[in-house]
Amino acid sequence: MRLIEMEIARQDWKGMLCGCGNTAEHLAEYLLQLAGHGPEQRPIHVSFEGHVWSPAALWEPAPAVTSVALAALADDVAPTSRGWFLELLHCMVAGEGTELPEHCRALATQGIWLLYEEVMSNRSPGAAGDAFEILTVVEPDRARLQRVREIAAAWLPVCCRTGLCDDDFDGSGLV
Repeated sequence: MRLIEMEIARQDWKGMLCGCGNTAEHLAEYLLQLAGHGPEQRPIHVSFEGHVWSPAALWEPAPAVTSVALAALADDVAPTSRGWFLELLHCMVAGEGTELPEHCRALATQGIWLLYEEVMSNRSPGAAGDAFEILTVVEPDRARLQRVREIAAAWLPVCCRTGLCDDDFDGSGLV
Protein backbone atom coordinates (compact mmCIF):
# COMPACT_ATOMS: atom_id res chain seq x y z
CA MET A 1 0.00 0.00 0.00
CA ARG A 2 1.32 3.43 -0.94
CA LEU A 3 1.47 6.36 1.47
CA ILE A 4 -1.37 8.19 -0.24
CA GLU A 5 -3.61 5.12 -0.13
CA MET A 6 -2.77 4.60 3.52
CA GLU A 7 -3.65 8.22 4.36
CA ILE A 8 -6.89 8.06 2.39
CA ALA A 9 -7.85 4.83 4.20
CA ARG A 10 -7.39 6.36 7.65
CA GLN A 11 -9.90 9.19 7.03
CA ASP A 12 -13.60 8.93 7.93
CA TRP A 13 -14.94 10.16 4.58
CA LYS A 14 -18.46 8.83 5.28
CA GLY A 15 -18.60 10.88 8.47
CA MET A 16 -17.76 14.19 6.75
CA LEU A 17 -20.12 16.51 4.92
CA CYS A 18 -18.78 17.55 1.53
CA GLY A 19 -19.27 21.05 0.16
CA CYS A 20 -21.53 19.55 -2.51
CA GLY A 21 -23.99 18.47 0.21
CA ASN A 22 -23.24 14.73 0.13
CA THR A 23 -20.92 12.74 2.35
CA ALA A 24 -17.24 13.09 1.42
CA GLU A 25 -16.89 9.43 0.34
CA HIS A 26 -16.40 10.38 -3.31
CA LEU A 27 -13.37 12.52 -2.39
CA ALA A 28 -11.29 9.40 -1.69
CA GLU A 29 -11.82 8.30 -5.29
CA TYR A 30 -11.06 11.81 -6.58
CA LEU A 31 -7.79 11.89 -4.64
CA LEU A 32 -6.79 8.49 -6.03
CA GLN A 33 -7.56 9.73 -9.56
CA LEU A 34 -5.43 12.80 -8.97
CA ALA A 35 -2.56 10.55 -7.88
CA GLY A 36 -2.96 8.25 -10.86
CA HIS A 37 -4.26 5.33 -8.79
CA GLY A 38 -7.83 5.39 -10.06
CA PRO A 39 -9.42 3.06 -12.62
CA GLU A 40 -7.56 4.78 -15.49
CA GLN A 41 -4.16 4.16 -13.79
CA ARG A 42 -2.94 7.59 -14.90
CA PRO A 43 -3.22 11.00 -13.25
CA ILE A 44 -6.56 12.65 -13.96
CA HIS A 45 -7.24 16.21 -12.87
CA VAL A 46 -10.26 16.54 -10.61
CA SER A 47 -11.54 19.85 -9.30
CA PHE A 48 -12.10 20.02 -5.57
CA GLU A 49 -13.77 23.41 -5.78
CA GLY A 50 -17.30 23.10 -4.48
CA HIS A 51 -16.35 19.95 -2.58
CA VAL A 52 -13.50 20.98 -0.26
CA TRP A 53 -13.05 24.68 -0.93
CA SER A 54 -14.58 27.72 -2.52
CA PRO A 55 -13.16 31.21 -2.87
CA ALA A 56 -15.06 32.11 0.31
CA ALA A 57 -14.59 29.08 2.57
CA LEU A 58 -13.24 25.61 3.26
CA TRP A 59 -15.52 22.70 4.12
CA GLU A 60 -15.25 19.89 6.64
CA PRO A 61 -13.07 17.54 4.51
CA ALA A 62 -10.31 20.17 4.14
CA PRO A 63 -8.02 18.85 6.94
CA ALA A 64 -8.32 15.27 5.63
CA VAL A 65 -7.53 16.45 2.10
CA THR A 66 -4.56 18.41 3.47
CA SER A 67 -3.19 15.24 5.10
CA VAL A 68 -3.63 13.28 1.88
CA ALA A 69 -1.92 16.01 -0.16
CA LEU A 70 1.09 15.87 2.18
CA ALA A 71 1.17 12.06 1.90
CA ALA A 72 1.15 12.46 -1.90
CA LEU A 73 4.18 14.75 -1.70
CA ALA A 74 6.00 12.12 0.38
CA ASP A 75 4.92 9.37 -2.02
CA ASP A 76 6.16 8.57 -5.50
CA VAL A 77 3.53 10.28 -7.65
CA ALA A 78 3.90 11.56 -11.19
CA PRO A 79 5.17 15.14 -11.64
CA THR A 80 1.75 16.20 -12.95
CA SER A 81 0.11 14.81 -9.83
CA ARG A 82 2.68 16.54 -7.58
CA GLY A 83 1.75 19.86 -9.15
CA TRP A 84 -1.95 19.24 -8.66
CA PHE A 85 -1.47 18.21 -5.03
CA LEU A 86 0.60 21.35 -4.40
CA GLU A 87 -2.15 23.50 -5.91
CA LEU A 88 -4.72 21.73 -3.76
CA LEU A 89 -2.57 22.15 -0.64
CA HIS A 90 -2.19 25.85 -1.43
CA CYS A 91 -5.99 26.20 -1.53
CA MET A 92 -6.22 24.49 1.87
CA VAL A 93 -3.69 26.75 3.64
CA ALA A 94 -4.55 30.06 1.98
CA GLY A 95 -8.16 30.18 3.14
CA GLU A 96 -9.51 32.61 5.68
CA GLY A 97 -12.50 32.76 7.97
CA THR A 98 -13.30 29.64 9.97
CA GLU A 99 -10.93 27.54 12.04
CA LEU A 100 -10.47 25.11 9.11
CA PRO A 101 -7.74 27.09 7.29
CA GLU A 102 -5.84 27.44 10.58
CA HIS A 103 -6.12 23.68 11.15
CA CYS A 104 -4.93 23.00 7.58
CA ARG A 105 -1.98 25.34 8.06
CA ALA A 106 -1.02 23.50 11.25
CA LEU A 107 -1.13 20.19 9.36
CA ALA A 108 0.92 21.62 6.50
CA THR A 109 3.53 22.87 8.97
CA GLN A 110 4.11 19.23 9.93
CA GLY A 111 5.18 18.62 6.32
CA ILE A 112 7.34 21.71 6.00
CA TRP A 113 10.43 19.75 4.96
CA LEU A 114 8.51 18.15 2.10
CA LEU A 115 7.78 21.67 0.85
CA TYR A 116 11.40 22.76 1.20
CA GLU A 117 12.51 19.65 -0.66
CA GLU A 118 10.10 20.48 -3.47
CA VAL A 119 11.52 23.99 -3.76
CA MET A 120 15.16 22.92 -3.61
CA SER A 121 14.81 19.92 -5.95
CA ASN A 122 13.77 22.24 -8.80
CA ARG A 123 11.98 19.30 -10.46
CA SER A 124 9.51 21.77 -11.92
CA PRO A 125 9.57 25.57 -11.75
CA GLY A 126 5.80 25.63 -11.27
CA ALA A 127 5.92 23.11 -8.43
CA ALA A 128 8.86 24.90 -6.79
CA GLY A 129 6.92 28.17 -6.92
CA ASP A 130 3.75 26.57 -5.54
CA ALA A 131 5.69 24.95 -2.69
CA PHE A 132 7.41 28.25 -1.90
CA GLU A 133 4.08 30.10 -1.85
CA ILE A 134 2.73 27.53 0.63
CA LEU A 135 5.85 28.06 2.74
CA THR A 136 5.17 31.80 2.83
CA VAL A 137 1.91 30.95 4.59
CA VAL A 138 3.06 28.19 6.98
CA GLU A 139 6.76 28.80 7.73
CA PRO A 140 7.22 30.57 11.08
CA ASP A 141 11.01 30.94 10.58
CA ARG A 142 11.11 33.91 8.19
CA ALA A 143 14.93 33.98 8.16
CA ARG A 144 15.05 30.39 6.88
CA LEU A 145 12.44 31.22 4.24
CA GLN A 146 14.46 34.26 3.13
CA ARG A 147 17.63 32.14 2.88
CA VAL A 148 15.88 29.58 0.68
CA ARG A 149 14.48 32.45 -1.42
CA GLU A 150 18.05 33.63 -2.03
CA ILE A 151 19.38 30.15 -2.84
CA ALA A 152 16.48 29.20 -5.14
CA ALA A 153 15.99 32.62 -6.77
CA ALA A 154 17.15 31.40 -10.18
CA TRP A 155 14.19 29.03 -10.55
CA LEU A 156 11.48 30.66 -8.46
CA PRO A 157 8.80 32.83 -10.10
CA VAL A 158 9.18 36.60 -9.78
CA CYS A 159 6.51 36.87 -7.07
CA CYS A 160 8.47 34.42 -4.90
CA ARG A 161 11.86 36.04 -5.56
CA THR A 162 10.59 39.51 -4.66
CA GLY A 163 8.35 38.61 -1.72
CA LEU A 164 5.13 39.69 -3.43
CA CYS A 165 3.51 36.36 -2.52
CA ASP A 166 4.42 36.63 1.17
CA ASP A 167 1.64 37.10 3.71
CA ASP A 168 3.70 39.67 5.58
CA PHE A 169 5.01 41.52 2.53
CA ASP A 170 5.93 45.01 3.63
CA GLY A 171 6.46 46.66 0.25
CA SER A 172 10.26 46.59 0.36
CA GLY A 173 10.61 43.17 -1.28
CA LEU A 174 12.18 41.88 1.93
CA VAL A 175 10.60 39.83 4.62
